[in-house]
Amino acid sequence: MEYRVEREERVVGSIFKGIVQNVLPGMDAAFVDIGLERNAFLYVGDILPDDRSDNSPASMRRSELRRRKIKELIKPGQELMVQVTKAPRGTKGARVTTRISLPGRYLVLMPEGGSVGVSRKIEDRKERDRLNRIGAKILPEGFGLILRTECETRSQAELHADVQVLKQLWAQVMESAKRLRAPAVVHRDQTLLYRTIRDVFGDEIDRLVIDDPEEYEKVSMVAGMAAPKLMEKIELYDQEEPIFDHFGIEDDLDRLLEHKVFLKSGGSLVIDETEALTAIDINTGKQVGNKSLSDTILKANLEASEEVCRQLRLRDMGGIIVIDFIDMESASDKKTLLDHFEKTLGKDRARTRVGRVSSLGLVEITRKRTGESVTEAITKLCPMCDGRGRIASFDTVALWIERDLSRKLNEGGDAFLVECHPAVVETLIGADGEEIEVLEHELKRGLYIRANFDFEYDEYEIKTTTIEEMDAKMLDTRRAQVVDCGVRSSSVNGLDKIIGWTDEGFYIELLTGEEMVGHRSKVIIQDVRRSFAVGDVIVAGAVKTSKS
Repeated sequence: MEYRVEREERVVGSIFKGIVQNVLPGMDAAFVDIGLERNAFLYVGDILPDDRSDNSPASMRRSELRRRKIKELIKPGQELMVQVTKAPRGTKGARVTTRISLPGRYLVLMPEGGSVGVSRKIEDRKERDRLNRIGAKILPEGFGLILRTECETRSQAELHADVQVLKQLWAQVMESAKRLRAPAVVHRDQTLLYRTIRDVFGDEIDRLVIDDPEEYEKVSMVAGMAAPKLMEKIELYDQEEPIFDHFGIEDDLDRLLEHKVFLKSGGSLVIDETEALTAIDINTGKQVGNKSLSDTILKANLEASEEVCRQLRLRDMGGIIVIDFIDMESASDKKTLLDHFEKTLGKDRARTRVGRVSSLGLVEITRKRTGESVTEAITKLCPMCDGRGRIASFDTVALWIERDLSRKLNEGGDAFLVECHPAVVETLIGADGEEIEVLEHELKRGLYIRANFDFEYDEYEIKTTTIEEMDAKMLDTRRAQVVDCGVRSSSVNGLDKIIGWTDEGFYIELLTGEEMVGHRSKVIIQDVRRSFAVGDVIVAGAVKTSKS
């Protein structure tokens, strides 16, 4: 139902001490330097003034806050404590707010305001009243509280314990803010695994399966303190078969990248994600029905609406989404479809808004976006078609190779020869060879990675072999040897490196040679490993070292 990826440091939910760079009255917004690559965007409606009196707008509606003048609230050079609500995306910086909130397992603590709120998903009136009474009793002075869906049926003692933990966390945030100079991060939100435990792992979950022994121990310890009743649901997966293969997730991920999603009845969805919006088209396909045309169309739309809701969660699509349902004439059919769609969408943890079914059968919805969709996270823009399609990213192909290597561990031998695209070779080896060293240690096999310049980005070949055979056949390069290679810049974003490639596809990390990029050069080898070497470019008969 949901798939989340975390390959880079997450900033959503983290708290920063920033410096206001520009105030733009024409946009009712400001740009704040929080230490990231691009300045963060702060809208006037997300700014709480310094005044904390009873008349403070801390509890005012955002519509009222938007009517204020931003120049009266902040000025360039001013330091602000802000929290990231949306991650940087494309050319846009992060979006931030001064409305700080600290989420716990059962409730959210807000350092400003003094009100108590209860999740709208708790619909029982008696339970809402009970939680409101408990919230008023445990509300710390000077703070606000939002009681989350997970707090339903929880005791006052459990909720009060959550408040105390969050109060201690806020004290640590304030201490860090006093100690650090802006721009700086003063609090990082938890990792993906711990956010999953906090936000998803509840009573309705049957089990939590983890394939990392260290993380399993940490999670068990945290669950033992925060939710002892859930301890027995945590399992360590320690089988030889990769966990994604065991649960059939790898096949699901392949379908996740598909443009078309097939329905059980024979119909299909066609999903197009663009920067402006996401369009989803519904087709009946082979579904012909056995009653009237209107009945066939309604059944197709109802089935499609359920799959649309699933795909929204699975791909984590956000922003404006337009769904082109099959045209319906009957007003009652339109109402039936919309009611069913809204009910199914209610299971989504992200905040959504649904419009009416238009005369053309279109339904517009908005879904809260906090960062990249899953498709954007695990793929990259294709350089072959200027972004009209997508291919697997270098990181993703490297992960495919790592998983295939794990599957081949029972084939015997003590080494693997891997041929793949040069950019994937760089990804597998990593900075200073750290990644390939870790991978060899995990697999307990020698790895010989070579580039095949004729391969596409997602092509690779793996051969099971022995270290003795490979050393004799592949490692004919020695320290202090001079070799001829082509000099190139790194193909991996974020790596400012110069690389030499031999004609046999051997990777040489060059300590010098920026001026030789795009040319062939003589290189003297300083160090040799199975998958890469380190060397210096020879210029005009002399070795140009990194010290010169």
